[in-house]
Amino acid sequence: MPLLEVRDVAVRFGGIVALDGVSFDVEPGSIVGLIGPNGAGKTTLFNCVSRLYACDRGDIVFDGGSLLALPRHRIAGAGIGRTFQNVALFRSMTVLDNVMLGAHSRSRSGFVSNALRLPRVPREERATRARARGILQMLELESLADKAVATLPFGTCKRVELARALAAEPKLLLLDEPASGLNHEEVSELSGLIRRLRERLRLTVLLVEHHMGLVMSISDRVVALNFGRVIARGTPPEVQRHPDVIEAYLGAA
Repeated sequence: MPLLEVRDVAVRFGGIVALDGVSFDVEPGSIVGLIGPNGAGKTTLFNCVSRLYACDRGDIVFDGGSLLALPRHRIAGAGIGRTFQNVALFRSMTVLDNVMLGAHSRSRSGFVSNALRLPRVPREERATRARARGILQMLELESLADKAVATLPFGTCKRVELARALAAEPKLLLLDEPASGLNHEEVSELSGLIRRLRERLRLTVLLVEHHMGLVMSISDRVVALNFGRVIARGTPPEVQRHPDVIEAYLGAA
């Protein structure tokens, strides 16, 4: 059974059709690339999966259940982690604290237990801190744990945001343009990192990216969008050769 099923999803903003009957599956353990020109609807689809946007039609099924029945604050706890096009970190906080925040959805202590400082609260905080440090070590960020995010370069902040997404222990990781703003060497490192994370953490990855070299080198399957519709799906070579994809990027001959 697919881990994620996008079924006939449509989204309109007034008279603008952002998504028009989009359907595709994401198999467990796979890396699926979602490509298309600017305005194709890629980030809109991500926002539907993470429940930031509501669908006007269709359904999104994750791990056997409809996501549309879940409030958006339950999405991380359901097993979906996400990064954003524009880094969304707390800049005045340290790297470690930002990553620890990502584990909030896994916390069992509530407002009352924290207010009363019940014994399980410090135990849970120690466990969260240890897990966050382990993730930072995995991403080679441990030396920056106590640094304020505001002092870090953009490429490093992208990796911190990835660490925060992993802290929620997701089954499905949504990466929204992770190579944006990175140089050639950083993109190469990112490619290897995504593969390693998939294997080590048994992740399923849905990737939106304009860097075609990255997408085609790591994706098991690729879905191409244009004007809110799926124009091609298949293996990277199949999608690269598809005439509708070539036209969408290069124009009609």
